[in-house]
Amino acid sequence: MYKFIFSAFGDEIASSLDEQIEVLKKHGIEYLEFRSANGKNIADYTENEAKEVLKKLKDNGVKVSAIGSPIGKVDVNCDFEKYLELFKHVLQLAHILETKYIRIFSFYVPESEEEKYTDDVIERLSKFTEIAKRENLVLLHENEKEIYGSNAERCFKILSAINSPNLRATFDPANFVLCKVEVYPHAFELLKDYIEYVHIKDAKFSDGSVTVAGESDGRVKDVIEALKKMGFYGFLSIEPHLNNNLPGGGPENFEKAYRAIKKLIDEEGEI
Repeated sequence: MYKFIFSAFGDEIASSLDEQIEVLKKHGIEYLEFRSANGKNIADYTENEAKEVLKKLKDNGVKVSAIGSPIGKVDVNCDFEKYLELFKHVLQLAHILETKYIRIFSFYVPESEEEKYTDDVIERLSKFTEIAKRENLVLLHENEKEIYGSNAERCFKILSAINSPNLRATFDPANFVLCKVEVYPHAFELLKDYIEYVHIKDAKFSDGSVTVAGESDGRVKDVIEALKKMGFYGFLSIEPHLNNNLPGGGPENFEKAYRAIKKLIDEEGEI
């Protein structure tokens, strides 16, 4: 038996946390993937500010599915020991916001030199994972353009080498398309044993444009059907990317994205 739990990137609705909450409540979505609000990225929040966010969310019946952190979106040759301090800060914010999940990336590496940096990336992510384990938190590695884990094979190298329940995969179909990777069956079948969280957006191979789920080359419907067969129990986080010229994509674009994924899912098993 599967169960899909909807969440969303609120900052793709609006910059204002109040408006993010209002639109989520309108659509009956009880979870927020917190990346930014009121013009401020989550990694820049103080612990007191995070406590204020939590209070506002609780007052409105909204919970945090994951921290949409920018951790790992830096050059692989950064001062890693110094960077660990930011990472540890984000872990504390996750505790405050009462979520066990933190989205991360696998570092920017020089183009066409990805394999050269395999050991460095795995070493750094292993360190992250060790710390997360001590904190009883789960890191979710997202496939993304220009980072080491931009294709399915390198994502698999990371996840299989570290092989920890504290490092799992966020599967993003559109991001694979943008990296010219076949989403299904190739990427999905390679990574399915590690998938714990899914981002919902779609994209076209031809021009890289992002669309709502089911309208492009991300094979989102096939991914959804495969997740059902696996008995997936977890979050589908809506990330429309339909208008990045605004502080948020807007309530109308969010509604289009939400309706599209709803159409791809039968009512059974939904929250």
